[in-house]
Amino acid sequence: MDAPTTQSSDIASPPTPSTEPEIASAPNDPKPDDLSSLGDFKFYNAPQDFDGRPVELPPNFLDPTAADLRAAQDSLSARARSLNERPLMTQKLRDEKETNRRNRWPTVTIRVRFASRMQLEKVFPSNDHIKSVYRFVRGCLRVDVRAHKFVLYQTPPRRDLKVSDPATKDKDLFDLQLVPSSILWFRFLDEELNLDTPDFPPPLHPEILSRAIDLPRPPPDLTPEQPSQTSSSSSGIKVGGPGEKKIPKWLLAGLKKK
Repeated sequence: MDAPTTQSSDIASPPTPSTEPEIASAPNDPKPDDLSSLGDFKFYNAPQDFDGRPVELPPNFLDPTAADLRAAQDSLSARARSLNERPLMTQKLRDEKETNRRNRWPTVTIRVRFASRMQLEKVFPSNDHIKSVYRFVRGCLRVDVRAHKFVLYQTPPRRDLKVSDPATKDKDLFDLQLVPSSILWFRFLDEELNLDTPDFPPPLHPEILSRAIDLPRPPPDLTPEQPSQTSSSSSGIKVGGPGEKKIPKWLLAGLKKK
């Protein structure tokens, strides 16, 4: 008995399912080398008058003088007087004052300073949070160092602005008292990485390093100097002027005899 012959079928067999998992693409996530998502920002060179060496100060530099103590006492007295004599503010007045302050500074300019004193500058809304600043700085770093944790802080006094800190992450930049402008220092949490040093540029994207410009110079002081009103005598004692007491004639006569 002959075996039945098999005929080839024209129906294509279903494709074999792949065992490799598919990776979903995220079109909204910026590419590692895409800097367009960072928005407008500036990158400044270190100040030209800074050579990296600490300034040597005399031992008595921080010792207060009599004028310093007198100015501090006057400031404390004026502050205590203003606190005692100011009118009692209701909640409505406090809210209006807070609203006026926020309307006055709708944006905040943040400069992130590295060990080499080169700085990143970007303008943020004052109602934004510190995590947006971290996101911007991380996007400016080189791809090979973005995985390392870092912290932004203020000094002096030292204040770390960590995203993990509940007292920081729940406040906006206005409540963190960063308006209208502030300088934040950058450092890696693992100091043994030795990635940000004073002698080398910061570990930023090469394209950002190529954009470095010099810091703008402050405008010159055009305020004319007011001539001091002094007496024409060689004694150098003031004899008049607004808000000053005149010297009695008998004292002037005694000075002239000398």
